[in-house]
Amino acid sequence: MSRPRFHLAFPVRDLEEARAFYGGLLGCPEGRCSPHWVDFDLHGHQIVAHLAPDDCAPASQNDVDGHAVPASHFGLILSWTDWESLAERFREAQANFIIEPYIRFAGKTGEQATLFVRDPSGNALEFKAFRDEAMIFAPEGTLEADKAASS
Repeated sequence: MSRPRFHLAFPVRDLEEARAFYGGLLGCPEGRCSPHWVDFDLHGHQIVAHLAPDDCAPASQNDVDGHAVPASHFGLILSWTDWESLAERFREAQANFIIEPYIRFAGKTGEQATLFVRDPSGNALEFKAFRDEAMIFAPEGTLEADKAASS
């Protein structure tokens, strides 16, 4: 069975900036376009940057692990190796990190690497990787190590 693909449209203030970030830095192939929008292939998912500068506003934030996480964000779950490569590419490009790359839940259920960046229009993106992809949706306390640690 094939996996469904998602489609996400989001506002940008400038299409050339969007092309540089999504096409250049992230390496997303460009699809159809018009003077008002550009399609990008984000690992098989269709994302569309719509020229709408008046709609580019900072998202509300929530506290997660002591970090101010934008309530509105999107991104991908990558392999650990691909996440490390992307994190390094962002560092080299001096990306606008919201949250620098770090590891959450080390040694516990759902151990993951995560980072948050902003595109040039202020849209928040999260990229993460799980040590064990079977744990993507696992609730806390499902590993014996988690149970032992909480005893």
